[in-house]
Amino acid sequence: MAGAYNDRDGHIWMDGQMVDWREANVHILTHAMHYASSVFEGERAYSGKIFKSREHSERLKRSAEMIDFEIPYTVDEIEAAKAQVLANSGLEDAYVRAIAWRGAGEDMGVASARNPVRMAIAAWEWGAYYGDAKMKGAKLDISKWKRPSPETIPSHAKAAGLYMICTMSKHAAEAKGCSDAMMFDYRGYVAEATGANIFFVKDGEVHTPDPDCFLNGITRQTVIGMLKDRQIKVHERHIMPEELESFEQCWLTGTAAEVTPVGQIGDYNFEVGSLTRDIADGYEKLVRS
Repeated sequence: MAGAYNDRDGHIWMDGQMVDWREANVHILTHAMHYASSVFEGERAYSGKIFKSREHSERLKRSAEMIDFEIPYTVDEIEAAKAQVLANSGLEDAYVRAIAWRGAGEDMGVASARNPVRMAIAAWEWGAYYGDAKMKGAKLDISKWKRPSPETIPSHAKAAGLYMICTMSKHAAEAKGCSDAMMFDYRGYVAEATGANIFFVKDGEVHTPDPDCFLNGITRQTVIGMLKDRQIKVHERHIMPEELESFEQCWLTGTAAEVTPVGQIGDYNFEVGSLTRDIADGYEKLVRS
């Protein structure tokens, strides 16, 4: 499948029905378009099976609750809908996007309690998120934007509005020839990339930021489990910017990113070392097991 995302063959599940891809539209006064009242999940299917599908569906429901609405489908119903979409797509390996939002209704101000909550699920082919960076290591810019305090946003929701500064940061990075940008948090600690968590290696041990103000990714948790199974010490902690110089290896994790080595962040360089390769290869085997 190729071309603009609004002009493709196939079907999208919307509000309980399979709809022609080109007809899967919403009204211009949809609340989510104006006020970002939307949550979503990005998932990958391997060999016809969505990896950790139920965990994603459960997180979608939690995210909606965090931004004050309830998805009108149970986890089991969401699971069944995703299976239907994947089967309809004819794809064995696919990216699956589930999204729920406040639609158009009686309210069109900030408040929207009377508006219906809608949901859609689509699936398409999507290769390596960072292209050939999965082999040679991604190059990252350092964003001027910081992940906000959890006192200012529902930082553990996978909510559309929280990605605005991520989009801006990634655009700025790409303009400099980078694949992505690393962000600090509101206190100045290392946080994450624009759509992926980050890990570092030093002296055979792994260090990763404490996700106390950003999303604790499902892939992140999976990789930490893999490291512990290998008896590798994992430090989940606050990481200062000046520590970047001392780290030997680095990688990103995310459903779209999977496990992607990092070769450079700003002026700091990292080797695509054996541990990074082992985790990337191990993750690939795990998702297809």
